Amino acid sequence: MKLIKDEITIDELREMSGKMFGNLVKAVVDIEKKIIAVDADLHADEEALLLENGSAQKDLWGINFYPELTGEDFVEFDSMINLRPAQGNRSRGVDDVEIQKEILAVVDKLVKK
Repeated sequence: MKLIKDEITIDELREMSGKMFGNLVKAVVDIEKKIIAVDADLHADEEALLLENGSAQKDLWGINFYPELTGEDFVEFDSMINLRPAQGNRSRGVDDVEIQKEILAVVDKLVKK
């Protein structure tokens, strides 16, 4: 697992996807600290790493990167950790469009294409 605080390249994500699932890299974004955990089999493992590093549960959202795709297809909002009825998120996706925008802003800042 790796914490991204500065930046990561698409090529690095491609390399990770080849070692893991072939076409995707699981990631968890902390929208408050503006960091990303990547390169684990489970979003829950990345979530645990961020929690150990001082992140708050409410700020963590699971996504998938598809390094071979571009535009809206590059990021998928889908993870079991996103199921949070108490926060108003009742799906594996990210139901709140404003939170989606925050996630994408962190991704745009840290992932260099």
